[in-house]
Amino acid sequence: MDLEHQTCVVTGASRGIGRGIAVELASEGANVVVNYRSSEGEAYDVVEEIEEAGGSAIAVQADVANIDEVEAMRKKVTNAFGPATVLVNNAGITVDKKFTNMTREDWDRVMDVNLGGIFNCTSVFFDDITDAKDGRLINISSVVGQQGNYGQANYATTKSGLFGFTRTIALEMARSRATANCVAPGFVKTDMLETVPDRVQEKIIQRIPLGRFAEVDDIAGMVSFLASPKSSYMTGQILGVNGGMEW
Repeated sequence: MDLEHQTCVVTGASRGIGRGIAVELASEGANVVVNYRSSEGEAYDVVEEIEEAGGSAIAVQADVANIDEVEAMRKKVTNAFGPATVLVNNAGITVDKKFTNMTREDWDRVMDVNLGGIFNCTSVFFDDITDAKDGRLINISSVVGQQGNYGQANYATTKSGLFGFTRTIALEMARSRATANCVAPGFVKTDMLETVPDRVQEKIIQRIPLGRFAEVDDIAGMVSFLASPKSSYMTGQILGVNGGMEW
């Protein structure tokens, strides 16, 4: 098992892509921290699923936009499993509106979570990751950060911002042999996609060369690879998992 004895913190792990990542990392032997902000029941469902499969996990509440809560999460992680060795920055939100209807509050809220949360979590767990033998930082972006998307100026800006952050932090972590990489998923079958009207989904699929939406496992498998020793010579990379969409 590639991740045996590793401690992996996955933010926003109570549902969707984050849940899939948490379950996949646990299946590879990692101790997994299932972070959530408000979906307590769903987070404990993830922990139960992992434990029933023979894995080890805990659920920890923390709003990634609040650095005090992230600091408190780190203490719980250390008490349960020791220092984190892998951090998956997955938590994010959307507040979708045409730019002409978007308020500064709409803009700031998405910035605070999607970029501010990345800063908070990376800052708090930075020493743990760089002190680890095989420290890994994995940021979850989006094809929207590469292509843009109508009504998502705030979200697209945060997701493209992760590219520059990942490349820069990879340089700063390299001396310690820790790596930092970014996964940019395409359109994934999650409850968020289910809210998109069928006619819009059909138009999106027409833009995907492979002719289908991603499964959560498609993304989780890539994250598992990046967390493992198999990726030890890969850092600062932006990995598009999008079915062949151009950008």
